[in-house]
Amino acid sequence: MGRAGRRAVVENLPKLREAWRLDFVVVNGENASNGMGLSAEHAKVLLDAGADCLTLGDHAFDQKDMLQFIEREPRIIRPLNFAKGAPGRGHRVFSDRRGRKILVTQVLGNVFMKRAFDDPFSAVDTVLRQHVLGGAVQAALVDMHCEATSEKMGMGHYCDGRASVVVGTHTHVPTGDAQILPAGTAYLTDAGMCGDYNSVIGMEKAEPMRRFVTGMPKSRFTPALGEATLSGVYVETDDRTGKATLVKMVRHGGRLEQAGPAPV
Repeated sequence: MGRAGRRAVVENLPKLREAWRLDFVVVNGENASNGMGLSAEHAKVLLDAGADCLTLGDHAFDQKDMLQFIEREPRIIRPLNFAKGAPGRGHRVFSDRRGRKILVTQVLGNVFMKRAFDDPFSAVDTVLRQHVLGGAVQAALVDMHCEATSEKMGMGHYCDGRASVVVGTHTHVPTGDAQILPAGTAYLTDAGMCGDYNSVIGMEKAEPMRRFVTGMPKSRFTPALGEATLSGVYVETDDRTGKATLVKMVRHGGRLEQAGPAPV
């Protein structure tokens, strides 16, 4: 989320990769550029910091240079069920540092979103049928980008046993329900933002609070610039089945209570 979030990733991801022996890292970057979308410049910054893949969201193309850059940079994934003519891809199979095949896909939910997208469940089903966990791929991550916790949880159960990880993004607030579902999929309703939590979902407090109180805007939202918390989820998987064996919430630095698989 904005400059503070980018700084948290750049300063912390390299040492977390080493300390936790991370094989593959996915970063949702859709608010990294001034809180609205992701620019090519900032995409390069996050990739250089150690991200193996960047996912986007409903603000995927707010930064117009992403329309061209995503065609040249295969490590960026836009929502699977975005507009039919959208550039880029909604899923891709990567190779991790140990040579395992990792499927990453992102889908947009429909509940409470500003516009109706294609059915996310059938879109994800098609991809998971084409890339069978424990067969064609050794691990699979589904980024469910939407407002409603119920829709995220529905996607988790829908993918249970067919994806290694289903993790929600979009609402900027980390949830406390990290778990392994009955058929072996790691699940977290929302990974939270990498950003300054002394804010209103990453924005400086004054303007959002003014709008809540008066119902009237006065100025633009601007990202908060204080010390950020790097938020996310850590998952270990079985190389044979692709199913999760461990899931832990990640909160590193900043104001929030710290969490992770091990101290850093």
